[in-house]
Amino acid sequence: MTNWPGFVELVLRHQRFVLTTHIRPDCDALGSTMAMTHVLESLGKDVLICCAFAVPRNLRFIDPQKKIRQLGVDIEPEQLADREALMILDTSAWAQLGAMADAIRSFPGAKMVLDHHVSGDDLGAIEFKDVEAEATGRLVIDAADQLKVPVTPEIARAAFAAVATDTGWFRFSSTSSGTMRLIARLIDAGAKPDQIYKDLYENDSLARLKLIGRTLGRAETELDGRLIHTSIDLEDFRATGAEPSDSEDIINMTLGVSGTQAAVIFVEQQTGGFKISLRSRCAMDCAALAEQFGGGGHKKAAGLFINEPLDSARRKVLDAVRAALRGEGRGERGE
Repeated sequence: MTNWPGFVELVLRHQRFVLTTHIRPDCDALGSTMAMTHVLESLGKDVLICCAFAVPRNLRFIDPQKKIRQLGVDIEPEQLADREALMILDTSAWAQLGAMADAIRSFPGAKMVLDHHVSGDDLGAIEFKDVEAEATGRLVIDAADQLKVPVTPEIARAAFAAVATDTGWFRFSSTSSGTMRLIARLIDAGAKPDQIYKDLYENDSLARLKLIGRTLGRAETELDGRLIHTSIDLEDFRATGAEPSDSEDIINMTLGVSGTQAAVIFVEQQTGGFKISLRSRCAMDCAALAEQFGGGGHKKAAGLFINEPLDSARRKVLDAVRAALRGEGRGERGE
């Protein structure tokens, strides 16, 4: 149960906030951060968004006013010294905070986390979590209600994008009747689903399409088709001209193959090693698997990082996934 009275008390007590979210951001990370910014500004708060990344090209539409500043590029750590409170959205894991981790550790003011993930670390912050929530964007709307802030079109747009993407545009098992009631409310408040969908899914570059083709072209299945896996290396990015953010969501495309219950994608990072994403459509617990390698996430979707060559990373992770599918996942077909 989220301690909303405690959250409200913290917010009302402070005036100058800094908000941040995880590296390799998805739309829930950025959408919930932008929505929370608008909520706090509606209360007259001074809000600064500082993150350890440049906003990916495909998600720049979520920040039309370019409020998000990149640590070390647009703003230096010492410029956060006048902030009274720090809010971390959509993660509670040190590994997902990148260069912001040191800034968070040294931050002298109040620290809070708003998140819906099961996995996490002790960030030295007060946690406001709801692991049953389909997206952190949902928690921002809950927070707005608790703070008695009306949902404006700006809040609705960002929150809609957050919830829609984290539910796979309402096709994941996390989607409920409550999700649809929330979505109806956001539409009534000014969110425009057709425009948000176009911004998200009809704005691809030719480079991303070429990257998708290369990645799906090397997909392989195992265990009678229940497991599908593929990979993206740095040469794929060079050959296609794609950006790292263009790899987002490709893993979900692999689950379109009939009979698949689990998917794994290995994405080589510019700094070395591989970001690995896991998806499950059976009893296999992605979060538990990711935690074996220092990662985390949800039961149906999780991620991790291994700083090893592809052959080694593939062997370790796929062995763990195969074992999970042969055990808990055998015979499971639904979500």
